[in-house]
Amino acid sequence: MSDLKLSSIPSANRSDCDFPLNNLPYGVFSTGGSERLCGVAIGDFILDATRLEADGILRASDTREVMTEGVWNSFMTLGKATWASYRDSLTKLLSSDADPERLQPYLMPLSEAILYMPLRVSEFTDFYASHHHATNVGTMFRGTENALPPNWLHMPIGYNGRASSVVVSETPVIRPRGQVKELQEATPRVAASGRFDFELELGAIVGQPSDGPIGVAEAFENIFGYVLLNDWSARDIQAWEYQPLGPFQSKATATTISPWIVTAEALEPFRTATPNREVPLLPYLQDPDPMLYDVSLEVGLAPEGYKETTLTRTNARELYYSAAQQLAHHASSGCPMRVGDLLGSGTISGPKQGSQGSLLELSWGGEQPVSLATGETRAFLMDGDTVTFRGHASGNGYRIGFGTCRGKILAAGH
Repeated sequence: MSDLKLSSIPSANRSDCDFPLNNLPYGVFSTGGSERLCGVAIGDFILDATRLEADGILRASDTREVMTEGVWNSFMTLGKATWASYRDSLTKLLSSDADPERLQPYLMPLSEAILYMPLRVSEFTDFYASHHHATNVGTMFRGTENALPPNWLHMPIGYNGRASSVVVSETPVIRPRGQVKELQEATPRVAASGRFDFELELGAIVGQPSDGPIGVAEAFENIFGYVLLNDWSARDIQAWEYQPLGPFQSKATATTISPWIVTAEALEPFRTATPNREVPLLPYLQDPDPMLYDVSLEVGLAPEGYKETTLTRTNARELYYSAAQQLAHHASSGCPMRVGDLLGSGTISGPKQGSQGSLLELSWGGEQPVSLATGETRAFLMDGDTVTFRGHASGNGYRIGFGTCRGKILAAGH
């Protein structure tokens, strides 16, 4: 495990800081004006990458400016060698032996910034890659003996979602309305979802295109970085609509991501292996190296006007399939993958109570509501609730943090 790299920015050297020199995640911000700028989080500050490029201090490309669009897509197209060289240059620019005065005009406090979507999402695909989550949900609806679908142990299962509904952290989420039908009801009706839920996920961002099948190793190299991802889910709408084709409107309300892209390179020291297989995977899905990450994750819920209760603590290493395996499977039919494609891991749940990544599991389908610090309970989300995801990998004297992925539930429209 690597040690903390010291920076000329003192706040970046704290052991509890999400954004040390070892991290250098990429985001988009403004200072209150209309211009959206590419930035790099360092300590309690944002380094203005757009202005550094314009002033010729730090450029990713010799042939064109790539930080002018207010997203990181053009930078991603430059490829892995450029990603690495740019990160090396950033590290030197922000190291403890660099001149801090030179950077002063390009730094602004994080607390004063407005953060935006860090990328233009090309397509969004959500998977179902946690063994514990799939087993829990399957047990609830099909019983223990039939918990996992027969295909689940052979390939990553997923569905194509809506890129248009992916939003950045702090964007309010309006409770969806849709068709619902309770077992005792003869006909469906349109209503606000009464079983609205979060799903704790990690999102992988594709940084290089492909136009045909690719191996798991190549898929791993094509992933630019990762974000926290909340796949908001209307369980009652989903229960009525999902057969025979799977989720549709129940997942189309919003998908919230954290505002900072933590690069694959920053997470490199934290790679860990996928679990032992219950059945052998086909050769195109076999992973030659460890391709999961040891990233601690947690979920907090705060009713409006009250303090937060931590509901879940789990880890991304609980996934059964890595993002690289998901990407390789996605491309296996010849499906073109594009720069800016977003792949959701699926809900990440652990084996113990309090490590499940959704209220559906924590409350066991609503039958066992969870207790909050306020004295209230929750089976599913209420209007006014704020849900916050946090995640970090732990090194020697530092942490690689993602920031927060947060959304507040607003009442349904009419």
